[in-house]
Amino acid sequence: MSKPTILSNPSGRLSLGDTLRMLVSDGIVDKAHAEKLYKDRKLDSSNLHPLVVIGEQKWKSLKAPQKSITVEMLSNWLAERSGLEYYHIDPLKLDFGSAAKIVSQGYAERLKIMPISVKNGEAVIATTEPFSTDWIADLERVLKMKIKLVMANPLEISRYLPEIYNLANSMNAADLAKAGQIVGVQNFEQLIELGKDKNLDANEQHVVNIVDWLFKYAFEQRASDIHLEPRRGMGMMRFRIDGVLHQVYQLPPNIMNAITSRIKLLGRMDMVEKRRPQDGRIKTLSAEGQEIELRLSTMPTAFGEKLVMRIFAPEVSEKGFLALGFAEEQAAIWHSWTKSPNGIILVTGPTGSGKTTTLYATLRTLATPEVNVCTVEEPIEMVEPLFNQMQVQQNIGLTFAGGIRTLMRQDPDIIMVGEIRDLETADMAIQAALTGHLVLSTLHTNDAPSAVTRLLDLGVPSYLIHSTVLGIMAQRLVRTLCTSCKVAEPIEQSKWDALVGDFNIPKPAHIYKPVGCMECRNTGFRGRSGIYEMLTITPALRKLITPETNLADLTKQAYKDGMQPLVINGAEKIAAGITTIEELMKVAPPLELE
Repeated sequence: MSKPTILSNPSGRLSLGDTLRMLVSDGIVDKAHAEKLYKDRKLDSSNLHPLVVIGEQKWKSLKAPQKSITVEMLSNWLAERSGLEYYHIDPLKLDFGSAAKIVSQGYAERLKIMPISVKNGEAVIATTEPFSTDWIADLERVLKMKIKLVMANPLEISRYLPEIYNLANSMNAADLAKAGQIVGVQNFEQLIELGKDKNLDANEQHVVNIVDWLFKYAFEQRASDIHLEPRRGMGMMRFRIDGVLHQVYQLPPNIMNAITSRIKLLGRMDMVEKRRPQDGRIKTLSAEGQEIELRLSTMPTAFGEKLVMRIFAPEVSEKGFLALGFAEEQAAIWHSWTKSPNGIILVTGPTGSGKTTTLYATLRTLATPEVNVCTVEEPIEMVEPLFNQMQVQQNIGLTFAGGIRTLMRQDPDIIMVGEIRDLETADMAIQAALTGHLVLSTLHTNDAPSAVTRLLDLGVPSYLIHSTVLGIMAQRLVRTLCTSCKVAEPIEQSKWDALVGDFNIPKPAHIYKPVGCMECRNTGFRGRSGIYEMLTITPALRKLITPETNLADLTKQAYKDGMQPLVINGAEKIAAGITTIEELMKVAPPLELE
């Protein structure tokens, strides 16, 4: 077989024949397969890129480790063959505003190129035709800037090229429509008028396009929150993905105002009122037709109205307990608590630690046709048809305590209270538990034993804690390592001992560290998993719960009774290759033993 150097790279447009010859020459594709495909496709008039045609064959590479020949793999190979850098197109990192101004859409489609970004007098342009370069000199002369050519996957270019131009056009049209206006109330009043009109004019339609695109990409990128933040002279758009905020785009302030107004309209909020915080919700469909709920919250800031959207995908709360990160023993303890006919179960942890997801997943399993499940929340996180949900409304005097009082007259079996934050709510929850109801609620404490002292601090008598509290669970979320790119590394015994203390968790042969690949957006992490600390109220613990309870003694006794601290549950996940020590230390309080 000839060596790769014998076959020189072709010039001009890439043909199927050229590509197959190079693949055979490089020892990747079998010659007989290549010849058969070439004959079959000789008269094919479709305009498919040669890499796409070859990728469709689902061949295996002849080179070890004999991976499948995908369009992605072929694009990487061609980049290397042509001496170009390979560029994976990430829609969240495209500078579409500047990029679309470099070349027209027709020009880009004709040359099979896509502008990526413009900065410091250099334009980065992705191509699917690495040997067709005669246009570069002319374009450099016209633009008066250097062009850096990179190779990209033809499937990605065909998908994102129309989108960046559509989006840039919408932005420009919306910008022109708002130009010359004072940014502020006039924008909102104008949008209200447009919203009333059934025949949306072009300006409003552009804003609709931008908002639709925003939701679509947030769902695709697995974002849990969307932040629209007004800053001096611009608006910032950020997505929270796996617990970490990523800056997505910067927008002109007037377009940011129009987007905020459109979303407030969808969320049935007062569009003109920008001086006080507001809440709303939107239910929409993802591209796959799955219902997704967004909870909206606005806040007045120095530069305008900030809008945060929390995204609730139903499949998260539909997950089983093992999928949420429970170990089998933990799931068994949780089920034993929730099977009790009455008592209080508390879930503790900071905001964003997954408490609501755990409670919703639990209520879904408990909400059978034989029981009446009622909740009182502030606000209702997800509308769930399986149970009866009531929202706290402070402005009309409907508090958590008042809500529980109402629920008690509604013949409930199971009550979920969004949060216990004062003595009145705690008293009502305890009364509900004493009168034969199962009550689930949340508290903001660092760990499970601290929940006992928190109740005592609120003023709950210790004898009522003895008789009502079944169990307390503290939880956190840790980012999980991407299974496609994580690599093993050794761990020193001293580092492991410092992590697990006196707990007998054997040191694993190796742990894993993040690397970063396309699957995980080069972060090394994909998804999150829960770590849990479960405290069952045992007779020995009850003796220690007094008005003068000592937290350290309570914690020691809980360890003796089998409570596994958050750090130790996290260490088991590290040993299993699910997360890293650094991720665990970010979220879990360290062990405090003598």
